[in-house]
Amino acid sequence: MSKTSNALAPSVEHRIYVIRSQKVMLDRDLAALYGVKPIALRQQVRRNRERFPEDFMFQLTKIEADSLVSQSVIPSRRSLGGFLPFVFTQEGVAMLSSVLRSRRAILTNVAIMRTFARLREMIATNKDLAARVEKLEHGQQRIGSIIEVLVDEIEHMKALPPPNKRKIGFDL
Repeated sequence: MSKTSNALAPSVEHRIYVIRSQKVMLDRDLAALYGVKPIALRQQVRRNRERFPEDFMFQLTKIEADSLVSQSVIPSRRSLGGFLPFVFTQEGVAMLSSVLRSRRAILTNVAIMRTFARLREMIATNKDLAARVEKLEHGQQRIGSIIEVLVDEIEHMKALPPPNKRKIGFDL
């Protein structure tokens, strides 16, 4: 892995958002990573629109953009330059490498693809971990209910009158 890929990984992870149930990156974040102006990135995308179907890239609605502002993902609508941003899925980011052909674009793309792959691994690991925790909790609940029954039985036995005991041995 190159030094550039390693250096980009942390900054890439914090620039992936979930919008419309998809993991996406904003055009302005990608432009910053690729070292181009956002307007230049959008121009290249518009010139090659057939490479970016709706499942690769889509434009945010005003409500979605306002939501990003309210969540402090972007500082203000003004920071978008008066445009509703494009967002790119993993496939759209991969397609960007075919329209942005610099060495930096290639290295950035590699780092982004690795980050998306790492996120998929983390999600899979978390699902496995969640299943394990749920199994443990279920086991604890079973043990807890058994202990409750035992405690109830002990309390019930304490409440019973002592049994009549006959003395063992001889009376003198």
